[in-house]
Amino acid sequence: MCGIFGYLGKENAFEKILEGLQRLEYRGYDSWGMAFRVTVKGKNKIVHTKNVGKIGDLTSKNIGIYSQDIGIGHTRWATTGGVTKANAHPHFATDESFCLAHNGIVENYKELKDQLIKKGYKFESETDTEVIVRLIEEKLKKQKNKDLKEAIHHVFQDITGRNTIIILLRDEKEIIAARNGSPLVVGINEKNKDIYLSSDTLSFAPYAKKMIVLENNQLVDVTPNNVSLFDLVSGKKLTYKLERLDIKNVKVDKEGYDHFMLKEIHESPYVIKQVIIGAEPGSDFYHLISNINKMKGTLYTIGSGTAGIAAAQIAYYLRYYGEKKVINLIGGDATEHLKLFEGGHLDSAFNDILIAPSQSGETADVLEVLEFAKNKGAQIASYVNMPGSSMTRISDFKFMANAGPEICVMSTKIFVSQIAWGYLLGKSLKGGGDKNGKKNLDFLSKQMEKYLQNKDSLKQIKKVASLLKEKKDIFLMSKGQNLQIMNEGMVKIIEGTYKHAHAIPAGDLKHYAITLIEKGVPVIIALSNDNNKTDILNAVSEVKARGATIIAIGRKENKDNELFDEFIEVPDTGETSAIMNAIPLQLLAYYMTVALGNNVDKPRNIAKSVTVK
Repeated sequence: MCGIFGYLGKENAFEKILEGLQRLEYRGYDSWGMAFRVTVKGKNKIVHTKNVGKIGDLTSKNIGIYSQDIGIGHTRWATTGGVTKANAHPHFATDESFCLAHNGIVENYKELKDQLIKKGYKFESETDTEVIVRLIEEKLKKQKNKDLKEAIHHVFQDITGRNTIIILLRDEKEIIAARNGSPLVVGINEKNKDIYLSSDTLSFAPYAKKMIVLENNQLVDVTPNNVSLFDLVSGKKLTYKLERLDIKNVKVDKEGYDHFMLKEIHESPYVIKQVIIGAEPGSDFYHLISNINKMKGTLYTIGSGTAGIAAAQIAYYLRYYGEKKVINLIGGDATEHLKLFEGGHLDSAFNDILIAPSQSGETADVLEVLEFAKNKGAQIASYVNMPGSSMTRISDFKFMANAGPEICVMSTKIFVSQIAWGYLLGKSLKGGGDKNGKKNLDFLSKQMEKYLQNKDSLKQIKKVASLLKEKKDIFLMSKGQNLQIMNEGMVKIIEGTYKHAHAIPAGDLKHYAITLIEKGVPVIIALSNDNNKTDILNAVSEVKARGATIIAIGRKENKDNELFDEFIEVPDTGETSAIMNAIPLQLLAYYMTVALGNNVDKPRNIAKSVTVK
């Protein structure tokens, strides 16, 4: 869950790497580091700087590093070893002939570290990353030709887990990187021949329009004006094809908003329009519909975190509107799900189909299931916001959200995009439903835009946020189309406020959760004008009788219900009501987080792209 960046070119490497790391900081922001190859009085050396905390407004002057043309950088989300300057990357070879940054986890690092210590190696940090460095040194020691690529090849046979590394050399103007699991992309500017290496395409998208996406078990060797690709297992040189990098919106700017989270919530109407545009007649969207309607096996949805909640909501739409049998899988329980695909379905192209929403397309637990299912003959449909992702590359049906960068670690507009796409897919599975679905989404987008510009609506949400910020426990309750929306509200409140929140199905209330309801406990509910409305109001009566404070989200006609202590009015958007209800919950979490003084865009202890299990 760290960010790796490298640059080799003709411009200021410090400025390039600084900007790249700032664009990657959503992947980890507890510490960072940079290293540059320099020549001083005819002698080569590597100079570096690293520190804990966010990167901030650095200049080459205030850290004592001036214009260079090659270097690497890293922004960290701590996995092995605490958040300290010593544990920040990059880590150096004993003789400082190279330094290395890493994304992933070496699962067997303790065993390897013990072996290396017995051989006399010293460690400066607590990280598993430094084990990779010492292993490379050990392999080089045994070689006559001192071939770094060959040493890396042998090291990757020894380490387990999903790992990607980038190495800067002292004695050559060269960067070597290798991938096994965690993402790695090479960006190439064909005009000035600048070369970029990164964990994702967003970090260099303004400067490079062509890319090479490394597959698992591949190594790339970058020298001035040259990129060579190798098989990490066999060592054989590989041919590659440059792919076009086409990101419609690469701007990373708050554009006048106080935080990226607020800006991205306000971009939700735009991303819904992108869903409509992406479902053009004759596109892969309709090919997927055809395959789902013909399939003989099982239809699954899968995701983790917010994307896992989106997957569950997509499953709801596929059942309710598409009238399909769907199994929703929880990405974080990957090992258990692998058993579903052990038999394989290689006899037919229309057996199992897995639908996977993801912001990054790199979620390790989900990828493990998708890769296993794919090898057993299942088809994969992914809905991703990051071009060149692992999930996209293994998919039979590749859908891009085209939502623009989502910088806030708490996903908002991408969640809206994912469930809007799922709604349209569900509607489209029935003949003619696609036209009605697009019409409804267009109406939703317009109503959402008006709602987000309504000062009275935002004022009411701010009022509720000020009431909730002091509460220790917060409950959310609904059923049907709004149940997963309440789960997402729960996640956002937890992520931003660090408070305990709990979403419950209204039908489960009397089974367990009602024991926790007492005077003053807040219960947030969402109402739509559907057949679940009466059941939800009955459950509200039960918690209200026990002293709960009720905060309702709903249409105008529900406003004067005596059960409600606070009411957040939203427009009636019909079938897309649940998607509309997500917006006030996201705003509520946002305003609570601001009121509590927490870091809105970078909550503690979490990262946006979870590339390790």
